[in-house]
Amino acid sequence: MQHSDPAKPIVIIAAKAHDILVSKLKGAGFEIYFLSPKDSAWTDMLTKATGIVVASGIRIDTAFLSGSPKLQWIARLGSGMELIDVQSARDRGIRVYSSPEGNANAVAEHALGMLLSLLRKITSSYNEVVNREWIRELNRGTELQGKTVGIIGFGNTGRAFANILSGFNVSVLAHDKYFFGFGSERIKEASLEQVLRYSHVISLHLPLTAETFHYANAGFFSQMEERPVIINTSRGEVLDTKTLRDALDTGLISAAGLDVLENETPTSYTTQETELFNDLIHRPNVLITPHIAGYSHEAFFKMSAIIAEKLEL
Repeated sequence: MQHSDPAKPIVIIAAKAHDILVSKLKGAGFEIYFLSPKDSAWTDMLTKATGIVVASGIRIDTAFLSGSPKLQWIARLGSGMELIDVQSARDRGIRVYSSPEGNANAVAEHALGMLLSLLRKITSSYNEVVNREWIRELNRGTELQGKTVGIIGFGNTGRAFANILSGFNVSVLAHDKYFFGFGSERIKEASLEQVLRYSHVISLHLPLTAETFHYANAGFFSQMEERPVIINTSRGEVLDTKTLRDALDTGLISAAGLDVLENETPTSYTTQETELFNDLIHRPNVLITPHIAGYSHEAFFKMSAIIAEKLEL
């Protein structure tokens, strides 16, 4: 292990960060340690660290903060802040940064890709072709043009998704409980009830909080009248997976594209979780990807560059 220079402030990087951030931190005089909670030096270095760079997977709660007496700032590469006790950090005078702008376009493109694949049956028909099946009539798809797309949560990724839809000649209904005044000729602000009732596509762009846990529940699905395609690129726990399966079974929704799941470690699944997972992955109208919506090469750079800018490096 490297020996720290007492003259230099210490930053722990506990995530995959682009070299742009590392070089700027070093240029600003910080000594960098690449560590994870599994490393033997983790606890000791936390007591000395001025800053820490994290992605997902590390919980920063009051116990963590108590063990980091010199911490001045926390930088989250990405958008989700559900594992960081932001208020406790701020109460201690610790600055908290995130970079949701960095991967918003990547998430929007992935949501669009999943949507088009489901509407035009691209993935399911490809799987048939792999099995030497050449089926045309049953794979007749549906065009996105002319449809109404509902966006729930109009933050960075919700806005990016609306922007990327601008060339498809769709109507956009957007709902955000805490953000108003964003409507335009192309994007109509709407109540949740209007989004659920009139949309042919519904895309979730919500942070995970106590308020949004299982936001998409039985009551949510029961209000849908157009059998929409559901897209979730936000957090798995925002959507009740069992209820989603029921909505597929009863025809309340026509398809689902999920980049996130409630439990994203299939090797740890209970029998019930395994059965539910196997049920979903074998449906031709369900598409699941392994939480990669925000994982583009461009987003990897932009998230680090934005953090460097916010830290004024």
